[in-house]
Amino acid sequence: MNAPDRILLGFTEALRLAGVAVTPDRAQEYVEAVALVGLGDRRATYAAGRATLCARPDDLDRYDEVFAAWFGDRADPAPAGTARPRRRVGELAVGDEADGGDGQQAARASASDAEVLRHRDVADLDAGERARLAALFAQLRVRPPLRRTPRAEAWHRGRVDGQRTLRASLRQAGEPARIAWRRRGHRPRRVVLLLDVSGSMSGYAEALLRLSHRLVQGGPRTEVFTAGTRLTRVTDALRLRDPDRALVAAGEVVPDWAGGTRLGEMLRAFLVRRRDLARGAVVVVFSDGWERGDVGVLAGQAAALHRLAHRVIWVNPHRGKAGYEPVQQGIRAVLPYVDELLAGHSLATFAELTEAIARA
Repeated sequence: MNAPDRILLGFTEALRLAGVAVTPDRAQEYVEAVALVGLGDRRATYAAGRATLCARPDDLDRYDEVFAAWFGDRADPAPAGTARPRRRVGELAVGDEADGGDGQQAARASASDAEVLRHRDVADLDAGERARLAALFAQLRVRPPLRRTPRAEAWHRGRVDGQRTLRASLRQAGEPARIAWRRRGHRPRRVVLLLDVSGSMSGYAEALLRLSHRLVQGGPRTEVFTAGTRLTRVTDALRLRDPDRALVAAGEVVPDWAGGTRLGEMLRAFLVRRRDLARGAVVVVFSDGWERGDVGVLAGQAAALHRLAHRVIWVNPHRGKAGYEPVQQGIRAVLPYVDELLAGHSLATFAELTEAIARA
């Protein structure tokens, strides 16, 4: 298997890991399309993949993120001196048995490494592992939580919609028409993320910002604040599509990285200044619970937040570690007012969090 073949098939495997349903037929069509346009043309290679590998609107965002992570910012995705791929996917699997076997083993090894990386504590990763993990954030499935609205919407079952059924019958000169159904309408519920960026959480700050970026991109009503010595809104920075640019923009906005924090004062500031955002929202607090201020203030503000929000989720990076007990004063103070206490130290736990938000 030559170098262009490995690049293209490795890219389709990365898309599968990111949740895009790439079938062998689509992969074959992609290789054939790139053979026609040339792997040296980055724009044509990108367009060929979107046309052949994406089947649903949700696939497009994942495709863009995986393409950027796989091919990088190079103008030419093909290595220098390589020829255009001309073989079919079926031929790639049977031609050159030793080479093809090595490619399949490499793909399986890559998938296994990715799965191991998903469960690693992000605070323990080196720079190379963090870069690989950044590409895997594209596989997180993000679905906004929904709330019911008074208005009804058309549906394939539920209650009979008499008005629509009658109008359909009148359009057919009074002949019986297909029965129309309706249900209570739904709209996205607001999600508010509060990120503790104090010194004790510094090892998780980058991963939490990447997770927040993914949630902002996937949810139309998501707000993000960092909490250190002050409360800072970073939602606008995280609306940039490119995650690396978004993180740089957020870093320029936040003035108090790795400093101290008083969680009670932070919650009080949020409830005073942005009380409207918390009302009826799913509020997610990312913090290890180390409180430098009065834990009584923290408990009182957590109680007020619980009364105002639809659901409060507290994410502690130490929650998923063996032998963990909620002994920190801050965690013990807020536990009576938290609907869920979740782990938040790995990509796998972040996936569990996105599901918890979706079903809130």
